[in-house]
Amino acid sequence: MPRSNRRRQEHSDADDSFQRLLTGWKRSETRQGREWTVQPVSARQALKEYTCPGCRGVIAPGTAHQVVWRADGVLGDAADLAARRHWHTHCWKVA
Repeated sequence: MPRSNRRRQEHSDADDSFQRLLTGWKRSETRQGREWTVQPVSARQALKEYTCPGCRGVIAPGTAHQVVWRADGVLGDAADLAARRHWHTHCWKVA
C-alpha cells in the first residue's frame, strides 16, 4: 500500500468534545421559557466525574446522565456549549 504524504489535521480534545456534542443524539426542551439542548451520556461514555447542579451530588464515572446547555443563548453556540452542565437524569427531569 502506498504511503500518504498528506499532512494530518491536528485538533485538540476540546475540538473533539465540541464536535461529539454537536453530532451526537440530542433533543431540544423548553423549560421556564428557555430553550435547552439535552444530550444523554451512556454509562460507557461517562469517563469523568461531574457535580450535578440539581442536587450538588457527584456523578461518578460510569454513570449514565444528561448534558444540558442553552439552545437560545445570545452569545452563540460555542459559548452555550462551553457553559454546558452535566445532570443526573432524574435531577433534570424534576428541575
